[in-house]
Amino acid sequence: MAGTYYKQIAKIVGKGIITLLLGMLLCIVITSISPIYDFAEPTPFSGPDIFNPYRNIDTLTAWQRANFHTHTRIDSPLNECDYSPEETLEAYNKLGYDIVTFTNHNYITEHPIKEQHVSAYEHGYNLLKYHKVVFGAERVMRFDHILPILPSQRQWQIDMLSAECDFMQLNHPLRTPLTSSAMMRKLSGYTIMELDSGRSTECEYWDEALSAGHYSFGLANDDLHYPDRSDKIARRCNFLSSPSANWTDIRHTLLEGGYYSMRLPDYGNGDWATKYDEQRNIPRITKIGVTSDTIYMELSESAEHIVAYGENHRTLIDISSVDELKYALPHDEPYVRFVAYFSSGEVIYTNPFARYDKLAGDYPSTNSQHSINIALTVVYNLIIALLSAAIIVTICRLLRKK
Repeated sequence: MAGTYYKQIAKIVGKGIITLLLGMLLCIVITSISPIYDFAEPTPFSGPDIFNPYRNIDTLTAWQRANFHTHTRIDSPLNECDYSPEETLEAYNKLGYDIVTFTNHNYITEHPIKEQHVSAYEHGYNLLKYHKVVFGAERVMRFDHILPILPSQRQWQIDMLSAECDFMQLNHPLRTPLTSSAMMRKLSGYTIMELDSGRSTECEYWDEALSAGHYSFGLANDDLHYPDRSDKIARRCNFLSSPSANWTDIRHTLLEGGYYSMRLPDYGNGDWATKYDEQRNIPRITKIGVTSDTIYMELSESAEHIVAYGENHRTLIDISSVDELKYALPHDEPYVRFVAYFSSGEVIYTNPFARYDKLAGDYPSTNSQHSINIALTVVYNLIIALLSAAIIVTICRLLRKK
């Protein structure tokens, strides 16, 4: 009798586990719906002129120090941070930051200072951490692919989000599994690339997109979850030539490109007094711009070396022990961006200078063409529907069995 009883219990538990697994598979399959796109072939930037992202910076305007990817405690059981927006903002203010944008997952957080509120959030529930910071959204888009493995799925998300916001940032590509070079050369429609995930200071994924003709600016952010840990806070920052921390001014600057980004060491390695002190003395860009076909940059102190990266992540120049440079961009070179490496571990990233025709438009072409392949879309989504139906039938049969 006892053996029969335990066998029945085992069958019930086993059937429950199978049903649960099938339910999870059903969620993945159902949320895999997507148009299937034909993506445009890569088209490098070209033209007689050089796009200067710093063309409108005001040298009399103070540079605002900012972090645009910050998590806090929210009114939800799905919390990724134990600290309130007020506590997190105070921690950043002590470290010299002027702008802090709260980007909780699928949740728009009110800023403690009303005048500095930015309606933004980080989109994405999915298992691959394919996340985007959505700026200027009035509401949160709830749909997500639980397993976005196809470029078409990721592009569809960008397209849907773009219709409901001012612009967006593509988050931490190096920490997003299954993000390949081929995928970076296809995706478009974002304005900002998030830089330096901690695994690479070279941001080669940025060059993969730029080389395909997808122009974007770059921001380096903490993606903060632990404001109480010195190794997590103030490790990335951005300097904006913006007259204030008001969203109107921030938005204008982010869309113009008048900013540069930085990676910073953990000054003091846990000694907060040292960290506070060193944060006030970091190297900076003092001048940057274009004269004719020559790009110039001056730094507040000498860099260990400055690298100019071009198409396909090629090193165009690498010069050592300098605090300034002048670089004439060849006419057949699509773009260049500069990275300054300092002996103490700081890294400065500029936005890209790209070839374009200023008579044809204000910005370099973003090569954002992608059209729906109707035949593949019908076949793909029909397969999704059939798989979903098969799983539902299997679940129903399991639940009906005694």
